[in-house]
Amino acid sequence: MQADILTTIILPASLFIIMFGMGLTLRSTDFTRVFKQPKAAIIGLSAQMVALPIIAFSVAVLFNLPPELAVGLMIISFAPGGATSNMFTNFAKGDVALSISLTAVASLITPFTLPLFTLLSMDYFIGSGEAFKLPLLKTVMQLLVISVVPVIIGMLMLSKWQKVAGKTEPVIKVFSIVFLFLIIAAIILKNKEHMADFFLQTGFATLTLNILVLALGYGLAKFFKLSRAQSVSIGYEVGIQNGTLALLVAGTLIGNSTMIIPAVTYSILMFFTGFLFGLLLKKYSSD
Repeated sequence: MQADILTTIILPASLFIIMFGMGLTLRSTDFTRVFKQPKAAIIGLSAQMVALPIIAFSVAVLFNLPPELAVGLMIISFAPGGATSNMFTNFAKGDVALSISLTAVASLITPFTLPLFTLLSMDYFIGSGEAFKLPLLKTVMQLLVISVVPVIIGMLMLSKWQKVAGKTEPVIKVFSIVFLFLIIAAIILKNKEHMADFFLQTGFATLTLNILVLALGYGLAKFFKLSRAQSVSIGYEVGIQNGTLALLVAGTLIGNSTMIIPAVTYSILMFFTGFLFGLLLKKYSSD
């Protein structure tokens, strides 16, 4: 993908605003709460940071995805959480406080893990001799500026101007969902000649990954005897990914129009599966 206004300005700016909105919901206690619920936090973070990428790798190999699409699938697995997972957790009557805490901690870890794991994926699936580059230190710094700094600004605003923060956060929450779909629509239009083929190649793979990790997060939490509410939270934290961040890494930092396709298909599908998953949980699950 050649550098254009979408990849150089809109994607970074939208992610900055979305992460700022997330910061408007966070307090320092959201980060320290994980120490009060260490079992749930360890299970949730392990499922997000370790189990999810392993399953994504297995799906990429199982579906024999072309190298660039395989890397794109891995990138979406390296971008956990986001405000959307908190929204779904609330919808399914999960532990919203745990969901917010896991999202908060993951947002601090991801700028360091995502570039490293992406480089390893590119080396495995594509090879080190290809033209696609991702400078590790530069990428870490870029992600810190785009995803961590706005969270800190949002938290400071919440601590000093609570009324303003309270009025601003709902607007940004709607913006984050609407803008993600607008970005996806723009990408689809930009690549419309090849989009049908890409959906055929990645649609089943991303749907399989999404269903597997939603079930994994919930099932793993239940296996370790966490409460129903905690299990719901972990299910969504593992299954609902930060599509905007994945699009930024693939489309802006790497600049590859093929790698963004799994993020596009996953981001679309997760809203449908997330909603259906919530309906099933509300109907059948209990403590």
